[in-house]
Amino acid sequence: MEAHNGSAPLNFTLPPNFGKRPTDLALSIILVSMLLIVMLSLGCTMEFSKIKAHFWKPKGLAIALVAQYGIMPLTAFLMGKIFRLNDIEALAILICGCSPGGNLSNVFSLAMKGDMNLSIVMTTCSTFFALGMMPLLLYIYSRGIYDGDLKEKVPYGGIVLSLVLILIPCTIGIFLNAKRPQYVRYVIKGGMILTLLLSVAVIALSAINVGKSIMFVMTLHLWATSSLMPFIGFLLGYVLSALFRLSGQCSRTVSMETGCQNVQLCSTILNVTFPPEVIGPLFFFPLLYMICQLGEGLLLIAIFRCYEKFKPSEDKTKMIYTAATTEETTIPAPLGNGTHKECFPPTASLPPSGLDLDSNSGGQCGCKLEQKNERTPAVSESF
Repeated sequence: MEAHNGSAPLNFTLPPNFGKRPTDLALSIILVSMLLIVMLSLGCTMEFSKIKAHFWKPKGLAIALVAQYGIMPLTAFLMGKIFRLNDIEALAILICGCSPGGNLSNVFSLAMKGDMNLSIVMTTCSTFFALGMMPLLLYIYSRGIYDGDLKEKVPYGGIVLSLVLILIPCTIGIFLNAKRPQYVRYVIKGGMILTLLLSVAVIALSAINVGKSIMFVMTLHLWATSSLMPFIGFLLGYVLSALFRLSGQCSRTVSMETGCQNVQLCSTILNVTFPPEVIGPLFFFPLLYMICQLGEGLLLIAIFRCYEKFKPSEDKTKMIYTAATTEETTIPAPLGNGTHKECFPPTASLPPSGLDLDSNSGGQCGCKLEQKNERTPAVSESF
């Protein structure tokens, strides 16, 4: 099977001083700031007791790790074979597939009404396990694709930095939720507003920094690979969770975690492993992958929200069923002296006018008093 070799034009060059311009520095600072704000806001939705429960019963966590380091690397490897990619292209996709879950999955889980405690725990654990799993997976799957030693290219410092950027703001948010819950709503709302504003700045700076260079990587087979990989991750993550009978909330969380990869680590490995003249436009493949997983995640969120909006509420269905099966019954209750009290159900209409209501009933349950028409026999006393 012949590899496809027509992706990298020979005249491709990176923008001048790429990575060292003031706009590149500004983009890096904004991305780190946005990550800290997002993690702080998400931490305010977490509780120590629920986090502890996920560690004591790690069923969901185990399924997520199997999906993350089982499904995605194998999917990336098969994509390279199916689309007949050349070695550099297959390796770029494989590195993305072997990366741990990204922080975008936490935002998606929140929008999908998932289990935020499980989401943060999964992202933290997958990033921690990446210290050992990424070298192992790259060694296994890259044999025959890359002659060098990719294990030495894994950015261990970047992985540890990712852990720090996740754990510190999340821990602050958890303590804030436990000790000062009255401020949580303001932190979350402020975090959302700042994140939206910073997202606009990130898009603008990315367009300025990358320019037209990303157009070189937007070939048909790379578009297909970048769009299929997140979709397969979202789908199989949910299916695997459903097979092991996780709740719908946890299944959606595992799905988001599986489909979203940490593209920053992928970009770092590609930058360290290959010079720009060798890798060519594939230097921007992680950015293309991020665009695809962002678009597909937003589409899934929109579908889920529409389903939630038009799906009949369980409480409303229960109320309709209860109202339809309730019958109007009267329950006579003797009060003594030949007087009976008849009680109607709360849903029954009040008795017609002309009947006396018990003054103590307040007219709330439709009760009426009925005096029996009986004669009391006279008692004669003899002296």
